[in-house]
Amino acid sequence: MSVTAATSAPTDLSALSAEDRIRWAVGEFGDGLILSTSFGIQAAVMLHLATQVAPKIPVVFIDTGYHFPETYRFADELTKRLNLNLKVYAPRLSPAYYEARHGKRWELGLDGLKAYNFDHKVEPMDRAVRELGATAWLAGLRRVQASTREALPFVQVQNKISKIHPILDWDNRAIYRYLTANDLPYHPLWDQGYVSIGDWHSSAPLQPGQTEEQTRFGGVKRECGLHEVSGRGDFSI
Repeated sequence: MSVTAATSAPTDLSALSAEDRIRWAVGEFGDGLILSTSFGIQAAVMLHLATQVAPKIPVVFIDTGYHFPETYRFADELTKRLNLNLKVYAPRLSPAYYEARHGKRWELGLDGLKAYNFDHKVEPMDRAVRELGATAWLAGLRRVQASTREALPFVQVQNKISKIHPILDWDNRAIYRYLTANDLPYHPLWDQGYVSIGDWHSSAPLQPGQTEEQTRFGGVKRECGLHEVSGRGDFSI
């Protein structure tokens, strides 16, 4: 897989506001632009930002079958409130069928976790990209979230699709201010100490002395595969 900085991005993209970065992406990619969301802790920020600029942008949600009940209810709440053009994609096997065939792969070391992530996240997202005819993808990654994101550019090309990170340089204070100014909610589990939310079996509340990235996958890894640049977590497109 090839991942590079996008040559079509303006050299001063870092000087633009998040809204103007999204406007640039809309102008550059038009109907080929999609937005992904996991309906995580701060998901309302990117969902609100993007739909203020492009109200009908396809919003891709990968339903792994293992989200917290609170996540599904949060998804319903934000979908209704923001009138999202939601596109739900799921793995090819149900959780029961998958576990009958493969067991609980997320418990079987790093290789098992990578296989689980590929089947439940990467493959459905790959399918979404293909079926929606996407050429570019807005994602709400931020540099302060993890060591794996510190060196990300605002725009990168991953095989045939460009990924744009409009809030890449936002810190937690900026997130809080945006949510407050627009009367937007955090994920319900924020109040229980969660700072990053994915599947119920791979997310834990923040403990004293931990970093945000250590609350995911038992600290074994940070990325679920959708935002990795090497290994089996790559898109095949």
